Amino acid sequence: MLDTLKEFNISNFFRLIRDFLAIDGPLSILQIIVDISIVSYVIYKLIQLVRETRAVQLIKGIFVIIAARYLSELLGLRTIEYILTNSIQIVGFALVVIFQPELRRGLEKIGRSKFKDFFSFDEESKIIQTTTMIEELVKACFHMASNYVGALIVIERETKIGEIINSGIEIDANVTSELLINIFSPNTPLHDGAVVIRDNRIKATSCFLPLTDNPNLSKELGTRHRAALGITEVSDAIVIVVSEESGKISFALNGGLTRNLTQDTLRKALNKNLIIKKDTQMKLSSLWKVKNK
Repeated sequence: MLDTLKEFNISNFFRLIRDFLAIDGPLSILQIIVDISIVSYVIYKLIQLVRETRAVQLIKGIFVIIAARYLSELLGLRTIEYILTNSIQIVGFALVVIFQPELRRGLEKIGRSKFKDFFSFDEESKIIQTTTMIEELVKACFHMASNYVGALIVIERETKIGEIINSGIEIDANVTSELLINIFSPNTPLHDGAVVIRDNRIKATSCFLPLTDNPNLSKELGTRHRAALGITEVSDAIVIVVSEESGKISFALNGGLTRNLTQDTLRKALNKNLIIKKDTQMKLSSLWKVKNK
């Protein structure tokens, strides 16, 4: 063992790698990089297809069987090894039947996708999630407004506001109108403070926001509106305010406040700043890269 360690050196190690990968020049290195990149990307896409489905649990079970098979071989448990080896062969045929719904959905998705969608890195999925979140926000806000329930909802964008999230109670939940209505219902433990949304998920409730120092604000504006302006003055976050006194909805952005919003104007404002603006930035980024080339 010691002799082997003495003979081992870095040059021998790299020589072994070179021989194993059959590297004989710059072209072969490029081929290996492309090969590994394609395989990695295909595995990444496969994981996306089965993520959050029952297939994940089935795959975990298969890995457990494979690990148990090699462990039994290592320990010399021949009967268990024989049973598990034959089980793995049977599972190979059963996978087609077990994963039939997932395989069908995956092939349909591949068939519907355009070539450019394979390199979109979930942008289309994020837009769908954001659109769904906007509808849930609009529904919740107007339900609370009609019942004169106050609410303060912060949507994080590029500027991270982790210190605001840490000031509240973290919950990490999907954005649904029912949950938001329940959070802001009077006399509930979480109704005081602000809800913060990050990456289309409710990250925390009962968060404390900095108040604006603007002396020119109308006396009609209460603490919620001042807190909404305060956080938008120090970040690019979007804030929705539902007034408990008047039942009116306001929209705060970049230190400015738009009041008395309707369902359509609130939806348009959220779409403009959460979806259309992001899509425009992506297009401008692509044009910039093309010009630089």
